Amino acid sequence: MKRLAASVIAAVAITNVASGLNVASGITAAPVVAKAYDLILDADFERLATELPATCGPAPRVACLGLEALSLWWQIQLDPESRALDPAFLAKANAAIAEAERMTTAEPTRAEAWFYLGAAYGVRAQWRVHRVERLAAARDGKRIKESLERALILDPALHDAEFGVGMYRYYADVAPAVLRFLRWLLLLPGGNRVEGLQQLERAATQGQLVRGEAQFQIHVLYLWYENKWQEAIAIVRSLQARYPRNPLFHQIEAEILDAYFHDPASSLRASERLLALARGRAVHRPALAETVARLNMARQLRALKQTAAAIAQLDAIIASQPAEPAGALARAQRMHRELKTPG
Repeated sequence: MKRLAASVIAAVAITNVASGLNVASGITAAPVVAKAYDLILDADFERLATELPATCGPAPRVACLGLEALSLWWQIQLDPESRALDPAFLAKANAAIAEAERMTTAEPTRAEAWFYLGAAYGVRAQWRVHRVERLAAARDGKRIKESLERALILDPALHDAEFGVGMYRYYADVAPAVLRFLRWLLLLPGGNRVEGLQQLERAATQGQLVRGEAQFQIHVLYLWYENKWQEAIAIVRSLQARYPRNPLFHQIEAEILDAYFHDPASSLRASERLLALARGRAVHRPALAETVARLNMARQLRALKQTAAAIAQLDAIIASQPAEPAGALARAQRMHRELKTPG
C-alpha cells in the first residue's frame, strides 16, 4: 500500500511539474534520427558510421550513442552465436545510459531525455535476454518501464515511448514462471497482454523513430504467442520491402516457412532468393548471407529427399571456409557427414 501511494504521489508530482513548466516535447531532429535508424534496419552499418557526425549536429549526443549501440546489436543479430562484438556493444550501451541519465538529471521535465534513457536500457535488455542474463535483463526492464512511463506522462504524444512500455506489459503478462518470479523479486507490477500489444501497434504506426523496430517485435509476438503466422510473415515481407538490403529479414522468412508452416519447398525458394541477392551483392554482408542461405537450402533439400543437391550446397559452404556466421562451417560439415553416411 505504501509503494502504491508513493507511485501515485510521484505520478501526480510529475504531472504538476509538466503542467506548471515549459516541458520540452517531441524528439529533437526526429527526421534525421529516423533516417539513421533506418540505415541500421537496412543493415547499412558502414554508411551509418559516416553519417552519424551529421546526425549529431541537430540531434542530442545521446541519440548518436544510442544509435551506435543499436547498430552493434543488429550486427549481433546477424551472427547471434558470435560474441566478438559483445564488449563493444556493452561499452556503447553503457555510455548511452550514462549520457541519458546525465540528461534526465539536467532536464528532468524533458520527455525526450527519459525516452532516450528507456531506449538505451531497452537495447541492453534485449542483448541480456539473448545472452540469458535473466536477472540483469529484469533489472533493465524495470528501468525501461519507469523511464518510458515518465516520458509519456510528460509528453503523452510521444508514441515512440509506447514501444518499450508495450513490450514490458505484454511480456510481463505472458512470461513463463521463472520470469514472473524475477518480476516479483524486483517488485515490478504485472502486465497486460492486450493493452501492451495495442501500445506496440501504436508505436508501429505513429512513432517517429521506432516504426520498423516495433513491427519487427510484433512479428515475434505473432509467432510465439498469438498464433498469427500469416500476419507475421506479412510483416516480415513488408520489412523486406522497406529494408531490402538487410539479409536478416529474408532469412527470417525462410525460417518461418520451415518452422511454422512446415513447407520445405517454400522455405527453399525463400533461401534461393536470398542466395541470388547475396551473389548479386544486393544485400549487405553478402558472404554471411550466402552461407546462411546455402545452409538452409541444404536443410530443406534434405527434407525434400534431394540428397545430391543438398550435398552440393554443403560442398559450396565447406569450400568457402566461411568465418561467419559463427558455427556455420561446423554445421555444414556435420550435415555433410550425415548425408554421406549410408543408412
